[in-house]
Amino acid sequence: MKAKEGKNIVEIKNKKASFLYFLMQEYTAGMVLCGSEIKSIRAGKANLNDAYCTFHNGELWVMQMHIAEYRFSSFGKFEAKRDRKLLLTKKELRKLEAKSKEKGYTIVPTCLYIDERGWAKLSIALAKGKHAYDKRDSIKERDTNRDIKRELFN
Repeated sequence: MKAKEGKNIVEIKNKKASFLYFLMQEYTAGMVLCGSEIKSIRAGKANLNDAYCTFHNGELWVMQMHIAEYRFSSFGKFEAKRDRKLLLTKKELRKLEAKSKEKGYTIVPTCLYIDERGWAKLSIALAKGKHAYDKRDSIKERDTNRDIKRELFN
């Protein structure tokens, strides 16, 4: 969670997604939330590490996204890892569904944030899985960048 200009800006990232997948196209989707889930998100009590997206009856759903129960809630209890519907335009949904049916492609959530109007938004990406050698290249690149930054600041 980041603080900026006196406001708390919530930005929960899925770092594992960029390591495991090549992210091809990014989309921003709204989410259907219930009860006090938005308050938990604003408090930064969400986790995207095991989350993935799938289609059911032409609708896009995010699965296994953990949003902790809001502790001050008196009613409207919800399951922490329930499936949540994502809101996209029909054109985007058709394009994503066609691409996700191709071999090797999947849809992964990359970032959960609150926009300027106070709505919870989920950034999702059409992704293609990396092989072991691609992951080794990513690790090597990250290590060299870290070494370069160390040398610049010393």
